[in-house]
Amino acid sequence: MALVDLPPWLWRVFGALFGLVWASFINVVIYRHPRGMSVARPPSHCPGCGAPVRPYDNVPVLSWLLLRGRARCCGAAISPRYPLVEAAGALLAWAIVETHVLRLPPDTPAAHALALYVAYLAFALGLLAAAFIDLEHFYVPDEVTLGGTLLGFATASLRGSTFTESGVGALAGFVLVWLPFDFLYRRLRGRTGMAMGDAKLVMMAGAWFGWTGAAFALVAGAAQGLAFALVLWLASGKLGDPQALERERAAELAAIEALPPSEREAARAELEHDPLFQPGAGGLGARLAFGPFLALAMLERLFFGQPAFLRMLEP
Repeated sequence: MALVDLPPWLWRVFGALFGLVWASFINVVIYRHPRGMSVARPPSHCPGCGAPVRPYDNVPVLSWLLLRGRARCCGAAISPRYPLVEAAGALLAWAIVETHVLRLPPDTPAAHALALYVAYLAFALGLLAAAFIDLEHFYVPDEVTLGGTLLGFATASLRGSTFTESGVGALAGFVLVWLPFDFLYRRLRGRTGMAMGDAKLVMMAGAWFGWTGAAFALVAGAAQGLAFALVLWLASGKLGDPQALERERAAELAAIEALPPSEREAARAELEHDPLFQPGAGGLGARLAFGPFLALAMLERLFFGQPAFLRMLEP
């Protein structure tokens, strides 16, 4: 069976619905992974009272709208992040169908087109999870960055690239961030200038798009992050750490104070070396979650291609 044997509307409907369903799982990952919880067990439950969520109350986007953002069991507020992530997943999946499936030659085997769709969807949904986790908790999971890098390498030939281009791109992407912003910056300033999770995200970009794609992700992500920080600072007059991070910091301090005196000082000394434990400087010196902007740049590269000035540098 070839791509042309299935009508475009079927690809679009299937693609969007499949993305919607998996984006619902991404919501589970976003909530549970930073809290050290299993993403498989227990089944979905109310964040307010812990009651199991009925299947008819767990329909992506629709259930949240019908329940007006409240849990049926206890009336607890349900974050609008849930329908936002689900809708974003459906939109990303539809865009992948439009840009990377329906533009294939008509005689492309349907199995090849489906495999390409699944690979790009895993890439896009991984970035979606990384962006929301970093935005709230200031870290990017290795499961996304390292797993995404391996997936990019494994699917290189499927995507019309080579294992060499993917491997060189991943190495270049990591070095682009690690060398100036961690290795050299740490020796000059005594602290890192960019988290290692960001370096691994750029490495992931290189595995998927080559070294020029990694360079684009870094430059475009930095430009968009700077523009966002400037607008936010001008609008509110301040930049600060996310509330979730402040709550985690307070909980960590409370746990340390509950330790026996003999262990308390050692625990405090250990936390002093954790950059996330220290409150941000505030203002333009405040920390900014860079992962969402790197993820945005990587999605821009996926859907809009490489800028002309970088295409000239490609072999």
